Amino acid sequence: MKRLLAALIAPVLGFSVNAKAAEKPPIVLVHGAFENAQVWSHVTAKLQADGYKVVAVDLPGRPGAPAAPDKVSLDLYRDTVVKALAKLHHPAVVVGHSFGGIVISATAEKEPARIKTLVFVAAYLPHDGDSLVSMAQQDADAKIGPHLQIDKEKGIATIEYSARADLFANGGPEALRKAIPDLILAEPLVPLTTPVHVTAGRFGKVDKVYIHTALDQVISPSFQARMVASTPVRAEYMLQTGHTPFLTDPDGLANDIEAASR
Repeated sequence: MKRLLAALIAPVLGFSVNAKAAEKPPIVLVHGAFENAQVWSHVTAKLQADGYKVVAVDLPGRPGAPAAPDKVSLDLYRDTVVKALAKLHHPAVVVGHSFGGIVISATAEKEPARIKTLVFVAAYLPHDGDSLVSMAQQDADAKIGPHLQIDKEKGIATIEYSARADLFANGGPEALRKAIPDLILAEPLVPLTTPVHVTAGRFGKVDKVYIHTALDQVISPSFQARMVASTPVRAEYMLQTGHTPFLTDPDGLANDIEAASR
């Protein structure tokens, strides 16, 4: 009887029985360099409590998805996100943090129809041929450069231990500043130096939103503004945080992601 009533009432109200569930798109979260999917835990909890299906992707080459550095590539990162999207029934809001902006851009180039909106969180917003290294070299106001350590023999990049709290937890509580140095991971080097390929006909047509971080030491606020000026987005939001708003203001970040998804 309930199903019959729903079938009769829904056309009158102008939506199908399943429309309410379809109102909120799934959200795929893609972490940046030196991180894994666990950084999204508080944001994920807030989004799920608000009725969103959330997938937090672990990129290969870290504890959640082990792989030797020489087996890791930007294409592998992209294809890992593509596989996550393929399991969803609706186009997703795909969120990328920091280097994750390059990964989600590559994903949009390959599978634009599977993406409702790209959300760049303190992230690189690339042009064709850009890489993390080439973009970081353009960011004169960033503070991370002198503290980036490259081990070519091992094929990894790391961040100087003593600089990690100031770079990744500035403005955060003291407990976070003490904890974060041990949470920063080594990052496979090859994806950081690989140029991304994006085109106007595919990546260029995907809806984009940018969430700025006003106190950022890793990707400076001035460079974030330059990237958006060069590649316009539909909407912009501003968080009064450093580079890791998922740790220092997870509710604010979740609210901005939800606003971007609408």
